[in-house]
Amino acid sequence: MTKIYERVMIIMKTKLFQGVFVGLWTLLVGLPFLASAQKTYPEKAIRMVVPYVAGGAADITARLIAQSFSESMGQSVVVENKPGANGSIGTELVAKSAPDGYTLLLTASGPLVVNPSMGKKLNYDPIKDFAPISSVISYQYAVVVTATSPLQNLNEIVSEAKLKPKQISYGSTGIGGGGHLAGELFALIAGVEMTHVPYKGAAPALADLLGGHLSFTFEPLVTAVPLIKAGKLKAFAVSASNRSKALAQLPTMQEAGFKGFNIAQFQGLLAPAGTDSMIIARLHNEVVKALRSPGTVKRLVDDGGNEIIGSSPKDFSTQIQNELKMYAKLLQDAKIQAE
Repeated sequence: MTKIYERVMIIMKTKLFQGVFVGLWTLLVGLPFLASAQKTYPEKAIRMVVPYVAGGAADITARLIAQSFSESMGQSVVVENKPGANGSIGTELVAKSAPDGYTLLLTASGPLVVNPSMGKKLNYDPIKDFAPISSVISYQYAVVVTATSPLQNLNEIVSEAKLKPKQISYGSTGIGGGGHLAGELFALIAGVEMTHVPYKGAAPALADLLGGHLSFTFEPLVTAVPLIKAGKLKAFAVSASNRSKALAQLPTMQEAGFKGFNIAQFQGLLAPAGTDSMIIARLHNEVVKALRSPGTVKRLVDDGGNEIIGSSPKDFSTQIQNELKMYAKLLQDAKIQAE
């Protein structure tokens, strides 16, 4: 018995055993600290980058989500607008940020699935450089003119465009933005030429429309609905294949006679690639919680005509990959290229 004890003590003194023992001990001791680190996230303010100007559709969603995050997570969530190049500038900023959960991207479809399909030279990869958190909402557009515009319906827009080629103008958030795609598809189906005026975001385009400098826009419903209800804008149709609950009286573009017309896009939340999966899971849960808030539902759905999504990170990743293929075909058919 004494000899067996002596042999065991000899084994325990070997470097191999000591290395294994130390490794196991470090792992066991470290696990509580790792769990604690996850529980304490976030430990400082979070930056939520919106790659568009303040006041637009994505900015409105971001500020609602940020407010909910701040209240729920106990840290400030600061919305930072970084517009330009149809969202590419702000998107690149997030792609190159540290994957620590403190810099997030709240964006519309354009930078992730449209810009890469246009042959633009981008300094980020929509698949490799991001960790999807959730597709937040699905949204569509309304064809709107000012309340004082002489145009009364879609057919009058088409008639004017045929009578005065390129003199009918519409604005959008930039080359490849949803409003631009909708406008080009409208012109393509109607067989007319119109002038596209790109802006850095929805807000300045809307300001120029209200100021009489544009003929019409395809306006995101979240910004259009309040102005339609206030009597400042007239709406003729919505862009998706389904009617909007917020504007149930309006026909879809297809119902109005523009066969095959269907433009609906997403707004989603992402982090830089390499962000810890536990942090991604926490942020996804916070998104779902935010989207259940009565105030958020009222602003985005009841008043804004959007559809709540709140998809899983995996489903959002699949959506991005599928829409990259879809927009590549649409852009080719509409002959839209990067400038």
